[in-house]
Amino acid sequence: MRDVAPVSTSPRVLPPNDPRQYDDLAGEWWRPDGAFAMLHWLARARAGLVPPALTRDAVLVDLGCGAGLLAPHLAGKGYRHIGVDLTRSALDQAAAHGVTVVNADVTAVPLADGCADVVSAGEVLEHVPDWRRAVAEACRLLRPGGLLVLDTLNDTLLARLVAVEIGERLPTVPRGIHDPRLFVDARALVAECARHGVELRLSGIRPQLGGTLAWLLRRMRGTADRPGRSAPRIVPTRSTAVLYQGYGRRID
Repeated sequence: MRDVAPVSTSPRVLPPNDPRQYDDLAGEWWRPDGAFAMLHWLARARAGLVPPALTRDAVLVDLGCGAGLLAPHLAGKGYRHIGVDLTRSALDQAAAHGVTVVNADVTAVPLADGCADVVSAGEVLEHVPDWRRAVAEACRLLRPGGLLVLDTLNDTLLARLVAVEIGERLPTVPRGIHDPRLFVDARALVAECARHGVELRLSGIRPQLGGTLAWLLRRMRGTADRPGRSAPRIVPTRSTAVLYQGYGRRID
């Protein structure tokens, strides 16, 4: 009788920023206390930058939409929500939340020039090997006067310390989800957007400290997702050195 090798149940080890991590974490997207909890907080803050649609056929293109976490926060604003992402398992969940999904790279989006009233690029630029191409696509998709909203991590030593050295050691952030070599210099991002006709304004943001500490404690106790518990909010901060939002309109 042949020996049968035991089946390994340990998670596979992938390089930093490997897109296959999102398939491995597919069950985490909609867990309020799961691996993507902070993406829920950021989605709510980003949606706060999006005004109600001015026309009945208004389109919002959501680059790097993941499982559609922006969708609940856009409800009632009047947009057709189109989500673009590489990860099929995430897009299946986005579609279940009312998003029209497009399985594509954010550096080569198969949508027409000027098709969008709003383009959202939330927590995606720092995961793209060529973020400048993603910015060019975001600006191309905007109609004249259209709005670009985004958030990303700055290319600073402080961002690497907070997001990777500290953040990925917390129980709420998947290890290896970031490659700090891809973090996006804030001044370079403003210049690149301007090159494509979008005047981008930046503001620093961070999770609310007290609320986040209370949430972490609840999560360690296993009570973070109980009904009635409020999630931490994303609040403004003077510094853009770690995490920042961008807001700007296409002027040509």
